[in-house]
Amino acid sequence: MATNGKPGGGRHGAVKDRSQVYNPENDRWTKRDSDTGRFMDQKADGKPFKGVTKEK
Repeated sequence: MATNGKPGGGRHGAVKDRSQVYNPENDRWTKRDSDTGRFMDQKADGKPFKGVTKEK
């Protein structure tokens, strides 16, 4: 018999091929594509992205 899955039906586990780095100059987290190294997106609220690996 089929199941409905988890409530919300969102992502399970980490986001692949993405990483994030903190920029202390503007106090924001920036998401980056691991394959090309290009910056993709920036968070406006100062909190890190959910499920995205943090760089050191």
